[in-house]
Formats: sequence, structure tokens, C-alpha cells
Amino acid sequence: MIKKLVIMRSISLLLFCILITVGCEESKEVSHMDPVNWEKRKIKLNPTDSLVKGSTYLSIYSEIYDRSEKGTHSLTATASLRNISSKDSVYILRTDYFDTKGKLIRTYFKEPIFIKPLETIHIVIDQDDMHGGTGANFTFEWATKKNIHEPLFEAVMISTTGQQGISFTTHGVKR
Repeated sequence: MIKKLVIMRSISLLLFCILITVGCEESKEVSHMDPVNWEKRKIKLNPTDSLVKGSTYLSIYSEIYDRSEKGTHSLTATASLRNISSKDSVYILRTDYFDTKGKLIRTYFKEPIFIKPLETIHIVIDQDDMHGGTGANFTFEWATKKNIHEPLFEAVMISTTGQQGISFTTHGVKR
């Protein structure tokens, strides 16, 4: 009887330790989205300013097919938002990230932010972020002053396993 009680207590202690270990597991962010960075970039645009507005589409591959349609390979994707003007800031009004089926995954910001002349900022989709799938995409709503170049949007996708690596780029298309 005492032996059964000792075994029961040992099992209970073991289960308790397992539950504590599992329960304390830190949740991992699946994409780099530093809200402080976006907060510092917020800007109030004057509605009377005559800004040229536009929209750009950028394809992102957070995973690609590998060997067949049933297997995929995860990638890290970096979306670069570039101001190619050397004269003035450009403004990103809204950035949305969609999955393969066109479902909105997340909005990075809904209020205008600025990108200084010749500056580049990034949005990183971590390799562990499987939300986008094989046909993910971004849409960017932007504005510039008249006679200023529109922003440039590019993406680099990369993955390495052992000594093997894959990388490629995509370019934004004005909509």
C-alpha cells in the first residue's frame, strides 16, 4: 500500500513538472513587426497638401513547393520599402499582408508613416511564419509630393539548410 502511494506521488510530481514545463513555454512571434518602429514613423499629413497617391502589389513567398505539390520548403521573406527620391520623404498610408487565398493576415499600419530620402525600411516574414503560404502578397498604399519618385517595393526570399541555399527576389507592381 505504501509502495503504491509512493508511486502515485512520483507520477503526480512528474505530471506536475511536465505541465509546468509545457505551460511556461514562451510563445514565439512568427513575424518581425516592431510596433515601436512604426510608431516613431507616424506622420500627420495635411489634407490640403496636393499629394500623388498610388498603390503597389508585391508578391511574397513564405514557402515554395519542394519536389511535389505535397511538400513545401519554408522561406524567410524580407519586404523592402525604399524611397528612391533624394529630395523628399515618401509616405506609406497602409500596408496589408494577405495569404495565398487572398485572406488578410495582418495590417502593419493604418496611419501614414514616412520614409526619408534614400532610406529603406523592412518588413520581415520569419521562416516559421506559415500564414502566407506559397502565394502570399502585400499591398501598399502610398503618397508622394508632385514630381517625386514613387517608392520602390522589393522582396528577397531566402532559406538555407546545411550547405544548401535558395534565394530569389520579386518586385512590386503599381496597381
